[in-house]
Amino acid sequence: MRLPVAVWLATRTVLLLYVFKVLTLPGPDVTSDVSLIYQRWFDVLRTGSFPLDDVTWQYPPAAALAVLSPGALWFLGYASAFYVLMCAADAAAFALLLRAGRRPGSRMAGAWCWVAGVPLLGPTAYARYDLVVTAVAVAALLALARRPRTAAALAAFGAMLKVWPALLLVGVRRGRTARTVWLTAFGTAALITALFTAAMPGALDFLTAQRDRGTEVESLGSLVFHVARHHGWEGQVLLNYGSVEFLGPYVNIVSDVSLGLTALGFGWLLLWRVRALEWTESTPADAAFAAVLLFTTTSRVISPQYLIWLVGLAAVCVSLRASRQTLPALLVLAATGVTLLEFPVWFAHVVASDALGVTLLVLRNGLLVAASVLACVRLWRTTVTEPRRAGVLPGARTHEGAREAVGAGGVQASSSRT
Repeated sequence: MRLPVAVWLATRTVLLLYVFKVLTLPGPDVTSDVSLIYQRWFDVLRTGSFPLDDVTWQYPPAAALAVLSPGALWFLGYASAFYVLMCAADAAAFALLLRAGRRPGSRMAGAWCWVAGVPLLGPTAYARYDLVVTAVAVAALLALARRPRTAAALAAFGAMLKVWPALLLVGVRRGRTARTVWLTAFGTAALITALFTAAMPGALDFLTAQRDRGTEVESLGSLVFHVARHHGWEGQVLLNYGSVEFLGPYVNIVSDVSLGLTALGFGWLLLWRVRALEWTESTPADAAFAAVLLFTTTSRVISPQYLIWLVGLAAVCVSLRASRQTLPALLVLAATGVTLLEFPVWFAHVVASDALGVTLLVLRNGLLVAASVLACVRLWRTTVTEPRRAGVLPGARTHEGAREAVGAGGVQASSSRT
């Protein structure tokens, strides 16, 4: 246990040296968003209103808490306080994974995945608030088996920070647990939304804030335009909605295709829930990992910090011995390392669509596609294919369903396994 702690301390010291600019990387300054954008939002939010006329504000209402939190360490200055708080969120997620790794049926691989994954993204990890969201998501997944209501409330709070943690509950076991968890999550999200809507104007503006976005230059769909630029495509690369995007002919078509792929991914998840015959201890985490991979990979925007989400969920999966997501998790770690190279180190090459930039994007996005496919295949295999071969019949109860039957005075009749 001392070794992962020592490595965490060493790597996080290096990250802090980068965000405090003692050390520097080639490429754009990744900390500028904190001092120029987050601090501007902070100045508006503390007046009691969301940034109503700022197109870069695209977040659910609880994101205001993450942006305002550095004010608690006002004596450090906004940017310095922000970095310290991101390091604290990093430490909290690491501590949760360390503790989880010591439980029966678990292993320390999750803690090691987190130790390695965060610094692979470089200083961007500490220059965005996604570490806070991911720490909440890790806590929710780790709590799901023992404290489902707590897990549901955490997932709902995470969704109010940055939407995607709503996918954490896609793999919850069918039956009473699912009803309890989803009702708790819905109630928590509704309460948070109501409180912010009553207290601060513009709480729900994020719902329509991104409807005019283009296709971000690092996304999977952007590869179409990186190639098309060399064959006479007449569009532009511009800073739009806070990121560098392609704008011009056919961009709306590629964006629609990306949204369509996301919809297909959600359709597959629904089919999986209908067809699944058996839940193991790792199924909720495996399903959440697959769902967020699908959501991220098919999105028209893949910002570098999104990889932190995947590292956190991968860490939870590999901390469970029952999980078979080790290879997809390793692919995510590799994609995270390549992301550091494409942003910020060689981002100019990405924007220029030259051979190096396109190669980096093909490699990074190819790794994400491979991880997504493998994660989904392994989830299906462990919960549908293998149970069917073992004789588990469609409609057979999970252990949860069997316990409910016994509790109601029925006869236990479950052919599923844990």
